[in-house]
Amino acid sequence: MTRAARVSRRSLCASLLALLGAVASAVAAPPKVEDTIAQRVQACTECHGQSGRAASDGYYPRIAGKPAGYLYNQLLNFRDGRRRYALMTTLIDPLSDDYLREIADYFGALDLPYPPHQPVTAPADVLQRGEQLVLRGDAARQLPSCVQCHGQAMTGVAPAIPGLLGLPVDYLIGQLGAWKIGNRRAATPDCMAQIVQRMGPQDIGAAARWLAAQPVPAQSKPASALPQALPIPCGVVVQVSKPVASK
Repeated sequence: MTRAARVSRRSLCASLLALLGAVASAVAAPPKVEDTIAQRVQACTECHGQSGRAASDGYYPRIAGKPAGYLYNQLLNFRDGRRRYALMTTLIDPLSDDYLREIADYFGALDLPYPPHQPVTAPADVLQRGEQLVLRGDAARQLPSCVQCHGQAMTGVAPAIPGLLGLPVDYLIGQLGAWKIGNRRAATPDCMAQIVQRMGPQDIGAAARWLAAQPVPAQSKPASALPQALPIPCGVVVQVSKPVASK
């Protein structure tokens, strides 16, 4: 073997050893992953959109900025079987109450702008009926107005009542329909279930379409309180005040 060949062989061996050393170092010291609640809730944003701003498909709703108590209740409802969606249940089933509370507090504290409003078109009589149900209710059918619980601005009431604006019409109809057929439930007394049972399919469609047609106000944060008592007892409001117990 010539001297040049021996030098080349030694260079190749040195390069291979350096490469093996780099690989060994990479295996021995895996890259550090940020251990924050923002990083840990990335699984949520796969469906609910960046920072929980809502998915673009009209099905997964916005969770950013919703009242933390409401978000916490919904996580409990998915985990404990009062709401049925296998993907959500599988994701949060192993999580403790404390962890669910931390997730709810994180998303509830986000103050992010809504996207530009996309108007919803519907016949005038449908929108008129929807406006009546949302703003004034229907006394003949013992239907309180939506604003009596969700606030005059319809942006929700802290800590337990969600806003109704900025939600896709398909999502609104889907959730009201789920209450109607019993696929969605809440803590007893389940006020939403009682109300929706008094609504016909046309009422559900009208209320959802009118709500979806309304722009989100510049001040979109939930109200701190209602001007008067709820029109009917609502278990979710009571549930928020219960102490958190780890699972």
